[in-house]
Amino acid sequence: MNAYDIVRASREKGRPTAQQYIDKMVEGFIELHGDRRFADDAAIIGGIGRIGGRPVTVIGIEKGADTKSKVARNFGCAHPEGYRKAVRLMKEAEKFHRPVLCLVDTSGAYCGIGAEERGQSEAIATAILDMIRLRTPALTLIIGEGGIGGALGLSAADEVWITET
Repeated sequence: MNAYDIVRASREKGRPTAQQYIDKMVEGFIELHGDRRFADDAAIIGGIGRIGGRPVTVIGIEKGADTKSKVARNFGCAHPEGYRKAVRLMKEAEKFHRPVLCLVDTSGAYCGIGAEERGQSEAIATAILDMIRLRTPALTLIIGEGGIGGALGLSAADEVWITET
């Protein structure tokens, strides 16, 4: 497989989504919503649950599985509110000594005028900085695409793993 084939495979229909990973891996997942400043971004899901009996915070970029959910999730292109929600959940995880697992699958952050006016680049930069500063273990699993700044916002973890095609 050449590099182009690998990229194309990361975009194929039928790949497991962040929500599907959470449903299979995380026991008792409780989704938390909102950035506490403006809105909730459906492209980033996050909450608490257990993996192997251990409490964890899970944050994922969700593209959606069908046309209706893809539109509702903005095709996994997060707004600033999504990155601010992720930062809120990371800080909560640190406060309660829970490790953080991020699931990344995005072609990039949303680049619309409204997102830029609400501070898209600042939100991503803050997410990167705050993730670097976390005093709790953090792992990012790239489960599909890992496009530009949208993926970087959740990828400044202690370790970054990438699934094979």
